[in-house]
Amino acid sequence: MPKITYNTSDNKTHTIDVQNGLTVMEGAIQNDIPGIDADCGGGMSCATCHVYVNEEWLDKLPEKEDGEEDMLDMAFEPKKNSRLSCQLIVSDILEGLVVSIPSKQG
Repeated sequence: MPKITYNTSDNKTHTIDVQNGLTVMEGAIQNDIPGIDADCGGGMSCATCHVYVNEEWLDKLPEKEDGEEDMLDMAFEPKKNSRLSCQLIVSDILEGLVVSIPSKQG
C-alpha cells in the first residue's frame, strides 16, 4: 500500500497507507484526516476535498478533466497545483505523494 502524506492547515503531518484503487480523498476520510470534508462523496460536484499537490508530483498525476477545473474554480484559494483529491486514484506510482490541505474548504 502506498504511503500518502497529508499536511493539514494546522501544520500537522499525517502519513498513512492507502489501499491501491482508493482515491486520496477516500484515504483521508477512512483515516479521519481533518480538512477534507468530501461533502459530495467523491462525485466531483463540490470542492471540499481540494488539496495542493507538492510540485514534484504534478507530472506523475493524470491531467485534470474539465469538470475538475470547473470545481476548482469554486475552491478556496485555488493554485496551479490544486487538485480534487477525489480524482486522484492511488496506485504504486503515488508512493510518497504529499498533499497539503487548504485552511478552509467549500
